[in-house]
Amino acid sequence: MARGSSGIVAGLTAAALAVVGFLAYQASANAPDSVAAPKPKVSSSAPAAGHDKPKDEKKAPPALPAGSGTGKRVVYALKDRRVWLVDEAGKVTRTFAVMPSALNPKPGTYQVGTPRQGPPTKGSDGVMIEHVVRFAMVDGVSVGFSAALDGSMESPDPSLKTGGVRMSRADGDALWDFAAVRTTVVVVP
Repeated sequence: MARGSSGIVAGLTAAALAVVGFLAYQASANAPDSVAAPKPKVSSSAPAAGHDKPKDEKKAPPALPAGSGTGKRVVYALKDRRVWLVDEAGKVTRTFAVMPSALNPKPGTYQVGTPRQGPPTKGSDGVMIEHVVRFAMVDGVSVGFSAALDGSMESPDPSLKTGGVRMSRADGDALWDFAAVRTTVVVVP
């Protein structure tokens, strides 16, 4: 190729890029706001071989355990590591995952005791916590719900006798507002 032809090729390339850019702009400017990527179809059968379910696909939380009482209550399922807040009519108003304490109460019915502790304090594991809602005693240790100020929900050290059932701060706020003193807490396996 001659020297002059490389300048022509560069000019044509630049012009082609400008046209493509203009067409892309024009297409995006004329697209309606409501256009969204289509959602993948979810089949009730297992995914085809070699295809995994999307990582962001969320499973529905487990249903409120049967035989967990009636009326307003907090239901704490040890196996599911989950809490349900249930109103007077028996409707679940919120459910969320928790990290169980090192010491777990036996399945049964308890009541939120006094004192509840709202301001931040140091938990028995040394973590700063808030919104402590105590409801049981196990081996002389108070067991209750709380939220770590740093948002952590670490597995408790099994060698320590700790009674903090941890949850996110938002869930801790909701439980604090819901579970006044004498609110029933039902612990299920």
